[in-house]
Amino acid sequence: MTQTRIHRLATRLANQIAAGEVVERPASVIKEAIENSLDAGASRIDIELESGGVQLMRVRDNGQGISAEDLILALARHATSKIDSIDDLEAVGTLGFRGEALASIASVSRLSLTSNASEQGAAGMIAQSEGRDMTVSVSPAPHPRGTTLEVRDLFYNTPARRKFLRTEKTELGHIDEVFKRQALARSDVAFSLRHNGKTLHSLNCADDQAGRERRIATVCGAAFMEQSVALAREAGRLSLHGWVGLPTFSRSQADLQYFFVNGRVIRDKLVTHAIKQAYRDVLFHGRHPAYVLFLEVDPAVVDVNVHPTKHEVRFREGREVHSFIFSTLHRALGDLRPGDGGAADASGEDAQEGVGWSTTPQQAPMGLLTPPGGHWQPEAQAGTADLDALSRLYKSPTFNRGGHGTPIMEQSPRGDDESEVPPLGFALAQLHGVFILAENAEGLVLVDMHAAHERITYERLKQMRDDSGIRTQPLLVPQTITLSSREVAAAVEMSEALIALGLVLDATGDEQLVIREVPIALIGGGIEALVRDVLSDMLAFGTSDRIAAHEDELLSTMACHGSVRANRRLTVPEMNALLRDMEMTERSGQCNHGRPTWVQLGMQDLDKLFLRGR
Repeated sequence: MTQTRIHRLATRLANQIAAGEVVERPASVIKEAIENSLDAGASRIDIELESGGVQLMRVRDNGQGISAEDLILALARHATSKIDSIDDLEAVGTLGFRGEALASIASVSRLSLTSNASEQGAAGMIAQSEGRDMTVSVSPAPHPRGTTLEVRDLFYNTPARRKFLRTEKTELGHIDEVFKRQALARSDVAFSLRHNGKTLHSLNCADDQAGRERRIATVCGAAFMEQSVALAREAGRLSLHGWVGLPTFSRSQADLQYFFVNGRVIRDKLVTHAIKQAYRDVLFHGRHPAYVLFLEVDPAVVDVNVHPTKHEVRFREGREVHSFIFSTLHRALGDLRPGDGGAADASGEDAQEGVGWSTTPQQAPMGLLTPPGGHWQPEAQAGTADLDALSRLYKSPTFNRGGHGTPIMEQSPRGDDESEVPPLGFALAQLHGVFILAENAEGLVLVDMHAAHERITYERLKQMRDDSGIRTQPLLVPQTITLSSREVAAAVEMSEALIALGLVLDATGDEQLVIREVPIALIGGGIEALVRDVLSDMLAFGTSDRIAAHEDELLSTMACHGSVRANRRLTVPEMNALLRDMEMTERSGQCNHGRPTWVQLGMQDLDKLFLRGR
């Protein structure tokens, strides 16, 4: 290939390249148009489409409008009213700011922009532009205060790109998803969406909590609101609020995940990692959590100018943000108890709206048997003695020993007052040595006794581990590994954080590390691969939970072996003891593998089974 001399690109070619970055499909146009309307202060946005947006996209708002003298400039490249200097760029407070969207759209479509910035009812103006050289003509046109953007024949002058568009249904689906994201981000704005003359969505503005919940239920489905927990937390300059789905409301796809930073919908690997880490202990493998979360931060500490579509951001203090998101969700999920909507609820009735962290009962003392020396010492090769000891872990000072060698709790007689009935009720019977049947105020509770006991034992083992800290052991023969200079530098810089994880590493060169100490629980495992993975996480997210995850896997296996087995006959007091412990244990709604531990069948569900009331 012969290389020509450097030259300036033709205007039309430059516009086409810019359009390729901004306009991928009709949904890209709708996103940019809605963001401009929101930046203009609109309280209502109406969208009309034809043929999945390929033939026509019309977005009308009642915002502040564009003055006649600015209308032509609005279609010029990199012309904007939102930033003036580098200082403005470092603290962007608007959704749009580059001034390239309208120009890029105009270069690949037939575009008209009608606007009126007058509050006295004066006539508006219309600017029209078609692709190619993007010449703009302006003329008077009647229009109320606000702006209407009309885009026809998308990619009519770039047939190669038009061939990449999918079917009408597929393109409409992408627009619908963009519409939902923006509608979730701004519940104080009314939205409507019509396609081929048919109304698909009509959402009124909602400026109170009940209205916001209705908006989310409309967009995400009533089932999400019924099976989600509201949370809100502030810490310094960070604020997080929204709704997270219960672990039992997991999805087979990551299709109900909405995260907003200062009102901007984003997809960020740091955020995704923090949320995934918070759900790690409660989700069944291969499942994805559902959430609608809003993070508010100082615009100066988040860079939104890192991607042409503005879907990605970069946080100045990534480790702080990661820790804040993880700890908030981890606490909200851990504080769930029976009665907080934490069951695989078969009744379909509304779950509790939120978790009151200040009023949620705290987990009772674990009452674990203390190993010799008072330290928790998990070994990778757990022997029979370990498992025998684990079978006796379900014990506390408030328990007596039952006839089957299983701990039982002093059980007070059942009260007649429903307010005295605990969330999981009182045991009635045991079914096939597997399930506990209990009666509570709502109806019937079914408990998988092994899964429930497994979670209780697991949480007690984790608590004991956390109380004693991670114990390390020096390697008899220190292990040398070769890494990149960037990874070695990160290991030196984050040495204190790595020591807290149980890893003592020394740099012996620009690209070499020596592993001197590792957590006792991981002796005999793939230490080199673990160190590489931990350093990779530290570089990407500023933190790593891989060591804790490996230890948790070991504890989970130990808890599984140490829990009551199927076909173990329990007395009624023993079953009630298990129910009371479930009510006090974190994450007791799921076993260690993410499966539900109990199910609620309300009286209405039971009535339906027997056709009562028909």
